[in-house]
Amino acid sequence: MTDGATLGKLPEWDLSDLYSGVDASELEADLTQSTEKVLAFSGKYKGNLSKLDGAALAGAIVDYENMDEVLSAIMSYAGLLHAGAVSDPEVGKFYQTIQERVNDIFTSLLFFTLELNRIDEDDLAAKMIDPALARYQPWLRDVRAMRPHQLSDEIETLLHEKSVAGRSAWVRLFDETMADLRFPYRNRKLTTTEILDLLSDNDGAVRKEAAKSLGAVLGENVRLFSLITNTLAKDKEIDDKWRKFDRPVSSRNLSNLVEDEVVDALVDAVKDSYPRLAHRYYKLKASWFGGETLDYWDRNAPLPDEDERVIPWEEARKTVLNAYGRFSGELADVGQRFFDNAWIDAPARAGKASGAFAHPTVPSAHPYLLLNYQGKTRDVMTLAHELGHGVHQVLAGGQGHLMSDTPLTLAETASVFGEMLTFQSMLDATTNAKERRVMLAGKVEDMLNTVVRQVAFFEFEKRVHDERRTGELTGERLGEVWMDIQGESLGPAIRFDDEYKNFWTYIPHFIHSPFYVYSYAFGDCLVNSLYSQYENASDGFAEKYLDMLRAGGVKRHKELLAPFGLDASDPAFWAQGLAVVESFLDQLEATI
Repeated sequence: MTDGATLGKLPEWDLSDLYSGVDASELEADLTQSTEKVLAFSGKYKGNLSKLDGAALAGAIVDYENMDEVLSAIMSYAGLLHAGAVSDPEVGKFYQTIQERVNDIFTSLLFFTLELNRIDEDDLAAKMIDPALARYQPWLRDVRAMRPHQLSDEIETLLHEKSVAGRSAWVRLFDETMADLRFPYRNRKLTTTEILDLLSDNDGAVRKEAAKSLGAVLGENVRLFSLITNTLAKDKEIDDKWRKFDRPVSSRNLSNLVEDEVVDALVDAVKDSYPRLAHRYYKLKASWFGGETLDYWDRNAPLPDEDERVIPWEEARKTVLNAYGRFSGELADVGQRFFDNAWIDAPARAGKASGAFAHPTVPSAHPYLLLNYQGKTRDVMTLAHELGHGVHQVLAGGQGHLMSDTPLTLAETASVFGEMLTFQSMLDATTNAKERRVMLAGKVEDMLNTVVRQVAFFEFEKRVHDERRTGELTGERLGEVWMDIQGESLGPAIRFDDEYKNFWTYIPHFIHSPFYVYSYAFGDCLVNSLYSQYENASDGFAEKYLDMLRAGGVKRHKELLAPFGLDASDPAFWAQGLAVVESFLDQLEATI
């Protein structure tokens, strides 16, 4: 909706660093060679892993890592191409074809981690004396965390082969349906990204009209979205039952390498804070708008004094990199690489995936960022957030393909820290009292959206998955659960209309990554505690922080936080993080 001339030239990514095109000879060569290498690897090692000494097992892992990196690069290329043109049927066909081919190839590699998990602990410990194998100890530790839930080789292979016609197909249906939706607005047909952007417009009439259009179109499609949600929830229930996970969230916690009780403590702490944070803030915001309640479409409305200025892309770039640079020159230098190269896709365009993400691809290449930049302050914060992910992924790449991925609970650390650096830098540069109030309010809203709202999303998922175990939920029932959770989390100052019951349908995390959402709250509270340490730290904090990012997936949260004197298993840790949000609210009220 924003004039492109005002924003300046927005970058688009160049995927040729992965492959030059869908018909590239190197792409077909990688697929063909991967098939040959995987079959040879399987013939050499299948059924023999337990007989290998430490050096030979390390060599097998190196071969596995190299093959997996090539296959991951292929999937990254297809996935990024699809994200940039979700509505293009030819791109969709290519994406599905690549998924199926890679899935078929990888089927012959499934035996490897399954057999690794069957090696006796004492036997593996003896092999680990070899330094080449010891290097992979963190990866082996994480792979073997799944041992109690591993099924037979035949069942694991069947589940893997069927995934392209099962879960992956339903996710693709959701993505393509969302990308194709158009929302009527004043003689125009807007995309999901464009209509959602209007919910933070300065004009209340615009916000209301956009919200009504969004709710109506989502309502027209609620039957399809309900079917997708029910099918994927049932699919997860079956998987959890076979793998003997007692709770729907437990498999996510295991993949995040975090204990159930740590996540429970986080969720309980945030829910307990609802009245002190969300209820308090929205009551305050309602008073600024001259009433005791806010219509739901005014929840993210700009404040009456908010600057309507559009922030050009070049200014956003300088703002974020300068904030990064004040903390660490190395952090800014890595961030600069994303702008110097075509690693960012920023324009909002029809058919493109909505929202924003950072995709790591593989260490032998580099990450890519997808944005839908429209020149608002929140878009600058989104740039700071996704660039934080990208920098983290670059720094962690030194751990190699198998150990560079960070558990989701820590994957939000660099992104949220980057946001906080950018916000504090902008706040420090602002002396006007009204502008400071607007900035503080915006930051509080962002933190509420990251902490309170994401935990509310988690509670919605939990109730949906729990209820699904006794039968399918109708679209009406899903809407009822959504409305109950929203009322509980946002508080009595927010007034809902009937169409808001359909708003659960557009949240992609429910479909893509069940129970991922608590990771945002985990990351925000963790960063709040980290930032408090930074403000009171002596020299050396930045170096310890960068070391934490470089660790990738080698260390778990207790080891990573120990140098900062923090422990996520301590309930006081979450209280400390939430207290930072409360302190911003105190500062905000002091400006009135």
